[in-house]
Amino acid sequence: MAVFSVFQTTFFLALLSLRTLQSEVLSEPLPWAPESLKVSINSTHQCLHLQWSVHNLAYHQELKMVFQIEISRIKTSNVIWVENYSTTVKGNQLLHWSWESQLPLECAKHFIRMRSAVDDATTPEQRFWSNWSSWEEVDVQNSLGHEPLFVFPKDKLVEEGSNVTICYVSRSQQNNISCYLEGVRMQGQQLNPNVSMFNLHNVAFIRETGTNIYCKVDRGDDIKGIVLFVSKILEEPKDFSCETRDFQTLSCTWDPGRDTGLLKQLPQSYTLFESFSGKKTLCKHKGWCNWQVAPESQEMYNFTLTAENYLRKRSVHILFNLTHRVHPMAPFNVLFKDVSVTNATMTWKVHSTGNYYTLLCQVELYGEGKVIQKHNVSVKVNGELVLSGLEPDTEYSAQVRCANANHFWKWSEWTRQNFTTVEAAPSEAPDVWRNVKSVQGYCVVTLFWKPLSRLQANGEILFYNIVVEDLDRPSGLQLLSVPAPANRTELTLDQRAYQIHVTANNSVGTSPASVLVVSGDPGDEEVEEERVKGTEDGFSLSWKPQPGNITGYIVEWCDRPRDPLCDLQWKHLGPNTTSTVISSDAFRPGVRYNFRIYGISTEMVPYLLEKKTGYSQELAPSDNPRVVMSNLTSHSFTLSWKDYSTESQPSFIQGYHVYLKSKAGQCHPGSEKAVLSDDSVCCKYKIDDPKQKMFVVGNLQPESFYEFLVTPYSAVGEGPHGAFTKVTTPDEYSPMLIRIILPMIFCILLIMILCYLKSQWMKEKCYPDIPDPYKSSVLSLIKSKENPRLTIMNIKDCVPDTIEVVNKHEGTGKSPTEPEAAKPTYLYLLPAEESYSGPGPCICFENFTYNQAASDSASCGHVPVPTKAPSQLGLLTSSENLLTALEKNCMNSLEEIPAGESSLNYVSQVASPVSGDKSSLPTNPPQPELCSEYKMQMAIPLGLAAPSSSGSSSLSSITLLDEGEHYH
Repeated sequence: MAVFSVFQTTFFLALLSLRTLQSEVLSEPLPWAPESLKVSINSTHQCLHLQWSVHNLAYHQELKMVFQIEISRIKTSNVIWVENYSTTVKGNQLLHWSWESQLPLECAKHFIRMRSAVDDATTPEQRFWSNWSSWEEVDVQNSLGHEPLFVFPKDKLVEEGSNVTICYVSRSQQNNISCYLEGVRMQGQQLNPNVSMFNLHNVAFIRETGTNIYCKVDRGDDIKGIVLFVSKILEEPKDFSCETRDFQTLSCTWDPGRDTGLLKQLPQSYTLFESFSGKKTLCKHKGWCNWQVAPESQEMYNFTLTAENYLRKRSVHILFNLTHRVHPMAPFNVLFKDVSVTNATMTWKVHSTGNYYTLLCQVELYGEGKVIQKHNVSVKVNGELVLSGLEPDTEYSAQVRCANANHFWKWSEWTRQNFTTVEAAPSEAPDVWRNVKSVQGYCVVTLFWKPLSRLQANGEILFYNIVVEDLDRPSGLQLLSVPAPANRTELTLDQRAYQIHVTANNSVGTSPASVLVVSGDPGDEEVEEERVKGTEDGFSLSWKPQPGNITGYIVEWCDRPRDPLCDLQWKHLGPNTTSTVISSDAFRPGVRYNFRIYGISTEMVPYLLEKKTGYSQELAPSDNPRVVMSNLTSHSFTLSWKDYSTESQPSFIQGYHVYLKSKAGQCHPGSEKAVLSDDSVCCKYKIDDPKQKMFVVGNLQPESFYEFLVTPYSAVGEGPHGAFTKVTTPDEYSPMLIRIILPMIFCILLIMILCYLKSQWMKEKCYPDIPDPYKSSVLSLIKSKENPRLTIMNIKDCVPDTIEVVNKHEGTGKSPTEPEAAKPTYLYLLPAEESYSGPGPCICFENFTYNQAASDSASCGHVPVPTKAPSQLGLLTSSENLLTALEKNCMNSLEEIPAGESSLNYVSQVASPVSGDKSSLPTNPPQPELCSEYKMQMAIPLGLAAPSSSGSSSLSSITLLDEGEHYH
């Protein structure tokens, strides 16, 4: 144990002595230690540049040395970077080294030191590191200024996908500062109370103007920001290639790829370097560059293309033989000669590339936009090719290009030229069809023909010749000429058979003739129509083969059946064909197309075989029928829509649905409940026959409200559910009342009409008009010399012929023993001639309007007049005396007569003696003469004095009234 302790003590003493010796050796400075270390700052690129030198080196001495560099941040113990930098050192040489900081230099202090060691085989004894140089402190914050807030780095330029560190420096520790990237707050790390940093990973390109970053004090107005420029990564040039067209210039091209997005802030350059010649050129363009071929006829070239910007450099290489990169120029002077109906000779020239080079030229011939011929021709200077198999009057286009025949690289550009062959007579007969109609005993034939195709016409068609031959009279020919581009004409023919020839003509000749026979029959035979279903490819039609000699079939249809012009179309088919597909770009969904299939006999007479109709695509009915309601009763009504056309609908109508709404909501047998789109419930009646256009809705309730709608339906749906029509059923007794009231109303109206038509007769019978004395025709007979304008009938102007005296006693009662009422007494004023024994000159009537009491007595009438007047009568000598006497006595008598005892009746001279006391009249009264005019009238009062008996007068006689009689 004691021996072990002694040994351990001896070992530690020896080790301590060795370390002491080593420390003394290392403490001695090496002869080549780094000296004069200086540190500079590049804030733009955030770099530290170091500069130092190595003393004690001979002027011509060179040593390979290693320098170890340490960089600390914030404090010396926080070492963030250690790097060994190897280089060859010469005497008195200044050495340089740069370091780029990820953290902006303004955000923290940095410390730098270094040491060196010889790494040269010539001095193996110098293998130890020298002493560290003293720490060099770098503090940029002292030069920032006195602003309260700073953000770094400023205008930094990085590539897309890089990591970037952002920091801010605040002069106050009390501020609460937030930083934002494009408006999004960032989370950072605090380096010290005044500095915080933010690490951005994998930054992306946002815009050419850069990415915005700013920091602001939460409770203040201080805000600072920077712009971070993010560039897209510089791509390597693609498709780098070089070629020559004239052996004098090489043209190099490439695809630069996508832009970096920062062309202003980060310009990029392209450099072309050729290694065999050692020449280098800076390209002026982004995608191509020219290189002059060496005059010493250099054949091999090795190019390096370098794309470069501040952040990155990319290079590509290419090695080639000049003779293998020849791109000939386009041929020129292309001409055509000896052009005929079917042939043409093509010639061209090429640019010379030397006598030792042969070019391969390719010729393509185009017709109707398609390549129809290809030819290859070997050419040195001039080329020639004969094109054959061409069509007459056809425009062609030929193009030619050339390439190196020995080492193919690229074709030259095409050189194109057009030419047209010569015209020829049309080679095909026109495709002809007809439409026949019978109008007023004549056959109206409309001829249609399709224009010949360009290949068939062989030139421009100028006109069409139409020859009409009467088969019953072969000598009768009719020639028509229709100028192009017309495709139809109309002929009016008799009801006989005609053969029609149609030919097309151009400037060279005439086409073969199309022959068609018209028999005079319109061809509207009754053939049952069959339905067909169309598809996207068209209508598939088939028919039964016809026995006998058939030269072919024709299918006829209209592309626009709703258009009056129809746009008639037809298709010729061979005799062995019994089916075809009819397709057209004009076919539209919801339109019915009708097809007719004709057979063509050997005599070229067409006859109808079948009719077919269908839709390319059926659609739901577009409209509902216009319904008329009739026969409305309390239990039913009738609906009819006879004017509804099913052929104009966009699908085949299979029937109709009748919808009926009622408040009760009950459906009777023959109907079913249906729910409409508005969730209303109604009854639906179904009519399966599309030809049935009348329906009786029964089982209804009296005085009930109903709504109905009639809509068609087809295989693809039914018509629109529009507005319902409202109807209310009457009560049960309304028809009976109508049957009674209507005849009554009719009878009343008939009576009113008859009364209106016989109103004058009724008025005359029931209430005649009172004569107006101012309008009496008697006034026209008065010829007064004193007053020729007399309009009022005075007593003295009247010539009386009869006076009726009516006795009237006071009192309203009459005893039964009282004798019969006295008859009125008539005083006749008759002519006074002694020889006169006939009747009075005029008849008279009694007007009951003047005296109602007189209506009970007899009317006036003529009575026999004795040849001699009674003794109490005297003859008036003149009318003037009579009138004077009458006037005087009348006035006096009127004053003496008590009121109500007598009445005076007006007697007219124009009434017939049809009433009155017939018993007082003689048995054979004299017949009155008819009055030619209304005679003068007058009234005679009671107690008239007897006139003098002087001579006769032309006036009538007068009979005086007895006393006590009334007078009128």
